[in-house]
Amino acid sequence: MPATAHPPADRRDDPSPTPWRTEGLPEAKKNDSSAAGPKKPNWRRMLFWIATLYLIVFALTSLQDSANGPKEVSYTEFTKQVDAGNVKEVYAKGDTIQGTLRDGKNHPTLEGVTYTDFSTEIPSFAGEGLEQRLAEHNTTVTAEPVVSQRGIIGNLLISFLPILLLIAFWIWLFRKQASMMGGGGLMGGKKKAPVDPETVRVTFDDVAGIDEVENEIYEIVDFLKNPEKYRKVGARAPKGVLLAGAPGTGKTLLARATAGEAGVPFFSASASEFIEMIVGVGAQRVRQLFEEARKVAPAIIFIDEIDTIGRSRGGSRAMGGHDEREQTLNQILTEMDGFSGSEGVVVLAATNRADVLDAALLRPGRFDRTIQVHAPDAAGREQILAVHSREVPLAEDVDLGAIAKSTPGMTGAELANLVNEAALLAARNDRTQVTSADMFEALEKVQLGAARNVVMPPEERRRTAYHEAGHALLGMLQPGADPVRKVSIIPRGRALGVTLSTPDTDRYGYDEEYLRGRIIGALGGMAAEEVVFGVITTGAESDLDSSTNIARQMVGRWGMSEKVGPVQIYPTDGDPRSAGFSDSILAAADDEVRRIVDECYAEAVRLLREHRDKLERITGAVLEKETLDEAEVYAAAGIERQLPVEDSPIQGSPAVPTREPAPAGEGAPASQD
Repeated sequence: MPATAHPPADRRDDPSPTPWRTEGLPEAKKNDSSAAGPKKPNWRRMLFWIATLYLIVFALTSLQDSANGPKEVSYTEFTKQVDAGNVKEVYAKGDTIQGTLRDGKNHPTLEGVTYTDFSTEIPSFAGEGLEQRLAEHNTTVTAEPVVSQRGIIGNLLISFLPILLLIAFWIWLFRKQASMMGGGGLMGGKKKAPVDPETVRVTFDDVAGIDEVENEIYEIVDFLKNPEKYRKVGARAPKGVLLAGAPGTGKTLLARATAGEAGVPFFSASASEFIEMIVGVGAQRVRQLFEEARKVAPAIIFIDEIDTIGRSRGGSRAMGGHDEREQTLNQILTEMDGFSGSEGVVVLAATNRADVLDAALLRPGRFDRTIQVHAPDAAGREQILAVHSREVPLAEDVDLGAIAKSTPGMTGAELANLVNEAALLAARNDRTQVTSADMFEALEKVQLGAARNVVMPPEERRRTAYHEAGHALLGMLQPGADPVRKVSIIPRGRALGVTLSTPDTDRYGYDEEYLRGRIIGALGGMAAEEVVFGVITTGAESDLDSSTNIARQMVGRWGMSEKVGPVQIYPTDGDPRSAGFSDSILAAADDEVRRIVDECYAEAVRLLREHRDKLERITGAVLEKETLDEAEVYAAAGIERQLPVEDSPIQGSPAVPTREPAPAGEGAPASQD
């Protein structure tokens, strides 16, 4: 299932504290939500207004001081007023004298200036006798200022104004931080839902490779489009649909396509985004999300990775106590219980760990339906490649069907990455079209890593060639084994060499004979080193890991051991002892695993000794060319490639494989050494 060619809008500049994204919201709702949502503070504008306000207050008080302050006069003028008997009272502080005149109007010594209050400075050389002269003219000498320059309220305002501004600023900043942390404040205040609209919505035209899933979920689309049709017969849409599948299979894209096809608003969020350090924030965000969805119903709510908050409460799979996670889960359960089925709000959720979800989530009335989203088959992969190559110019030699057959087990995300890597490779080589060689080279890079410029010593190179030839020969000799596609001794990633094998068609079930053949092929490299050199090296590490893993699952999960019987001993995760199995049965299982691996290794050594001439021919060819494709390796061994009736050779391209749906987490059906 492909990812959309238009990724969701970037949220790095989204100032809203709410954790979800929306698309397809009505225009009026967009404007309301955008206007109501909090905005980033403009620090420059805020500082400008604070400075302006302070300057205005300072200017006003200065004008007040100038208007009400005493008149500055010279000491000579002051003595004239004293001698004229016009000074009513004075106040002295240091060399400064303030005073009040008896008559400030039309006095001959005023020289046309009218004033009553005055202030002057006594020169240091002024003579004594001023006090006697003031007493002679009945002037009152006081101990307090004659003129108050500013009132008590004004003085208090000027003194505390900077402190008040700082307090107001910190209160505002604290509230802003609390809002950003708590999605509406520490006390749970409401915020409007953010709007992050998509410019291009996704529909089922952008979804390929999983037609059976589309058909199952189209019922949701039909209900959202034509609710009356279902109400007439008393039916209601599922309240919740759980999309379960491996990563990269397109669960999120399928949810977006469902909303886009129905033409309804789409609210999406990751479950982890609801969790905060502050208990209760997650539950508040859930309430807000469902409230906003109901306002614009019909709508779809999508919660990705719901296992983050929906794990079983208690039991061996619980992650320990976490009040915030459990409160958030409880709120989701409560909100989904509140649906009557007529609101037109459908909840979609995605997870790749459906086995760990709480039973309360999966009961009817919450998530009524679970849809498994699997990796696509060959036809689906071809459709997905076609979708992702819409805007990629492909050369005439590109056969998407051939590429699809060479990529069993790949998901939509991996196929999208494959096309992109091929396009990057073409651009790096200054080509205007992507060729078939670009596609297969990109496939090698994606699966095996970039080739390394490592110069191996001749003896190490020869040992690696025998190792890979052993894998290839046993893969060709085993009946029903996957065909060998490529043998290479060019170092890639962590491997010094690689042998790749993939089936001609997608496989979904495996019998014991096939699995034993897989083990024999995996041990072929180590067996070849023992046959030729009489030693075993560390290059067999990945081979032993692969073969042991298959044998353990044959015995402990698939009942392919008569001694242990049809019993599943090894759980998917966790210690088998926690399931109640005794040490004796576990020891018996270990003995059976050892027996199967020993038998397969003995068979690998026998076959290589019996066909030593073929081993030498493959080794010589790979030492000469370093890389052999499918036709070359079969020709070197002198073995005819048996093709299925409906299949035909892929011409003009190395059939480079990738992962197949291998048993119990098996990786690529290849030996990397």
